[in-house]
Amino acid sequence: MSVIRVVSYNIHKGRSAMGARDSLSEMRLGLYGLQPDLLFLQEVQGRNEQRISLHAQHESLGAALSMDAAYGCNAIRPQTDHGNALLSRFPIVHHENQDISDHRMEQRGLLHAQVDIDDVPVHCLVVHLGLFAKGRSRQVAALVERIKRLVPEGEPMLIAGDFNDWNNRLAPLFVKQLGLYEVFAFAPHADTGPKLLRNSMQRLRSGLLVPTKKPLVQNVHELGMHGGARLAPPPRTFPAAFPWLRLDRIYQRGFAVRKARVLQGQPWRQISDHAPLYAELELP
Repeated sequence: MSVIRVVSYNIHKGRSAMGARDSLSEMRLGLYGLQPDLLFLQEVQGRNEQRISLHAQHESLGAALSMDAAYGCNAIRPQTDHGNALLSRFPIVHHENQDISDHRMEQRGLLHAQVDIDDVPVHCLVVHLGLFAKGRSRQVAALVERIKRLVPEGEPMLIAGDFNDWNNRLAPLFVKQLGLYEVFAFAPHADTGPKLLRNSMQRLRSGLLVPTKKPLVQNVHELGMHGGARLAPPPRTFPAAFPWLRLDRIYQRGFAVRKARVLQGQPWRQISDHAPLYAELELP
């Protein structure tokens, strides 16, 4: 089995990090260079009647990357709509979008697609959870219920997207209830933080000789390779220009993780307000 390149990306409706300009053409070039096999996208505009260049973004990216596309519309406006999308180099057997909106101010959904990878059914779920903790809990409950109902226990699965889970409260739930693990907990020598900031903080702490306590997010135990426990905070992805908050995730079941990294610097820091996640996975 060859290595599968997976990318998760909140594309900010095809607008730059500050929203001042269209960035879809730069995004196409950047993603083309990555040659992804599975692309989990959030904040995708399926319809834009004001700017034709931003219309049907999943189709535009799919055509440029020679990938099949599935789109789940969540938020409908008079002249636009947006939601999640899955782009796949493998056949998409079927897909369904489930409304998991918790209130009228935030329209959210989960896009569930099954792809055929060398005759192996792989379930791919694209999510963008809400901004409020109680709403996220209810949305995750809906996600867990769907998986237990529709995904056979032994089949490989990927869940990726913008979880808005900066406190990393969801990882233990996914581990215990679904047997899912965040890819950075498996990746060899995963480095998830902005290096410049990390080194500056270490120098400052050394100079002040102030004892520091690890934040809660770094004290959450996850299971790493061979079932061993390790401290594995998810990657920092927001804002893209200076990643600090840990919002985006790729969870997997049934894969070997070969590589996982956050795509930082040019051109990614200007294309969207989120930095994309990139992972290389292999089916045993």
